[in-house]
Amino acid sequence: MALEIVPITLKEANQFVRDHHRHHGPVTGHKFSIAASDGEKIVGTVIVGRPVSRHLDDGWTLEVSRLCTDGTRNACSMLYAAAWRAARAMGYKRLITYI
Repeated sequence: MALEIVPITLKEANQFVRDHHRHHGPVTGHKFSIAASDGEKIVGTVIVGRPVSRHLDDGWTLEVSRLCTDGTRNACSMLYAAAWRAARAMGYKRLITYI
């Protein structure tokens, strides 16, 4: 089973978080969201937005606000890597997370 990166809307990503995360709820806004698929279903999602801390919100930094998977092996690493590639392609210099 090979995983692949697929696009996902914020609404769909928030629904995945609602269905699979044990204590975090949906987020209000984002810069972008990315999903991982096993070819049949979504197995994880990452939601990336501006940093929560005003001190870190310098225009060059993004923050992973949610990362959620169904436990599929390597899905987290794949989503973090895809989020960093996307952020870098958009001109951002840093991607942080507290997750």
